[in-house]
Amino acid sequence: MDTISLKKKLSTYQSDKGYLKNVSDELHYEVLVAWENWTGPAQDFYKSLGFSYKQMAGLIGRAKKMKREGYFGSSEFKQIHVETIETNGSEAKPCQGIEIVWSDGKLIRFQDVDRLVEFLKKVA
Repeated sequence: MDTISLKKKLSTYQSDKGYLKNVSDELHYEVLVAWENWTGPAQDFYKSLGFSYKQMAGLIGRAKKMKREGYFGSSEFKQIHVETIETNGSEAKPCQGIEIVWSDGKLIRFQDVDRLVEFLKKVA
């Protein structure tokens, strides 16, 4: 999420004296995700949101606690299983090959990964 929209959302919870009050759980989560994905200095993150580090430290700390306690659900990797489809007595896989749309709009199909890798090596 970009910091501009996050700043606007946070400003709705700002009191007349500049305190952040009654921030929703969803917004706590959004701030935490933005904080975890921020690559620059922490001070720049606070400035981009328009709040001091003291204001944001309380908010981020509360969000971390909520995450540890399971308020936000699991953002862990979830494995999915692809089932095969039977048609006329033979097994057909739902995905057959790899498709790449090339820069000039051409569609290139590969039957397996080895051929795709070989093609990419020749093109590079």
